[in-house]
Amino acid sequence: MGRIARSSRKRPALPRRMMLAAAALLLGGGGLAAVNVYASASESGPPGGSGSGSGSGMAQMRMVSTIDCPDVGEALATVPETAKSRVGRQLAALDTQITDAYTTFADNQDRIQRDPSLADSMVLAPLKKQRTASIGQIADTTGEPALKDRGLAACTMRADDARPGPAPALAASGPARSDFVDIRSVRPDTSAPAPGRAASTGTFTSDCGRNENAKRNPDNVIVAPGVSNGAHHTHDYVGNQATDAFSSDADLARGATSCRDQGDRSTYYWPVVRVLNQGNDADARADGGGKDRNVGKIQTPAQATITYAGSPVSKVTAMPRFLRIITGDAKAFTNGNANANASWSCTGFENRRLKDKYPLCPQGSKVVRTLKFQSCWDGRDTDSANHRTHVAFADKRGACPAGFKAIPQLVQRIVYDVPAKAGAFAVDSFPEQLHKPVTDHGDFIDVFSDQLMGKVVNCINTGRACA
Repeated sequence: MGRIARSSRKRPALPRRMMLAAAALLLGGGGLAAVNVYASASESGPPGGSGSGSGSGMAQMRMVSTIDCPDVGEALATVPETAKSRVGRQLAALDTQITDAYTTFADNQDRIQRDPSLADSMVLAPLKKQRTASIGQIADTTGEPALKDRGLAACTMRADDARPGPAPALAASGPARSDFVDIRSVRPDTSAPAPGRAASTGTFTSDCGRNENAKRNPDNVIVAPGVSNGAHHTHDYVGNQATDAFSSDADLARGATSCRDQGDRSTYYWPVVRVLNQGNDADARADGGGKDRNVGKIQTPAQATITYAGSPVSKVTAMPRFLRIITGDAKAFTNGNANANASWSCTGFENRRLKDKYPLCPQGSKVVRTLKFQSCWDGRDTDSANHRTHVAFADKRGACPAGFKAIPQLVQRIVYDVPAKAGAFAVDSFPEQLHKPVTDHGDFIDVFSDQLMGKVVNCINTGRACA
């Protein structure tokens, strides 16, 4: 990812530190974290202002704008096969609880800003009670009683550091103007490893369209199987047309595909991108859409390319059928960037990549999302408890971790023709993630025929470009 110049920040003065401490005490009684609730004029002023600040510290208040909860799914070590559906339902229930709590917060944001103690009584305390019950059920189902004692039930309120002044009316939806940056200000990235002697340099491209038939739903069959609206945001699908929350492997094996080669019935899906402030789409009152604070016009990609690439240090081996891979983190805004992986760029500037900002592209250039999936597999499992540990990324040299083997790396390149204006577009997200670009992610289920997967591996290992 390219580096962006940041303005230097002054060390907070003593009065501001005292004000932070006072705010923490005021809110801490109910378990609230008051970090970054206030910002002095020396650190950040209102958008478009000089930053000199003529008002009091309260006037410079950095308004809390979302709920931050520990990710229980990431904490799971094992889920017995017989318990997967029950655990999936409970994890989905935790997401719904956060969504409902966030709605309560957003609908009462002005009241909570005036009286921060209401955040605990109206939002956090009821949420903790619900989460405690759900986590208890997950712990009992998985045989991991320690989950109950890891502090996973307690959530906090937090500010959006990208939104330094009083929040506008749509603060509950996002994104902020400062989530956008001119791609020309980003440094080129030259970190790709050079192929070695044993490299597999070929590629295989599967033409699966760009979702011209508008197959979309707010489900996530990998993370929340059997749960409608398990994602609380809408996904575009290409490839397998039978994919929804209730799809079994057998359903996917029989499903039709949008891919030109019918041997590829794989499922490829990602959150939709919407253009904002130009009216809403047909799902304005539906789950995954307006009911989950995803508003605006859904954009069909101008182009969507599905490519499989090799390893710079070794040959690749075939993926197992029904392998599931998630790249990126739909909750990276609150979880942190450890699993964030999608990059944003512009056509003509694709060596300049952003992870936590949306690009503003010059005239004639289009927005590009690139999702590079994990290219190392543990050789055993098609999924794991947290949907991550059965696969891994190669290191900076391109080598897989010990015990993992290289597989074809899926790369999704998705292009959009959207307005080049800050705040003009955003990716769908869980409501509390505020449509941050860092939350972008992609999901994949391998449903290649054995014959076509063999062709993929052969093309990559022999250095050919196949389609």
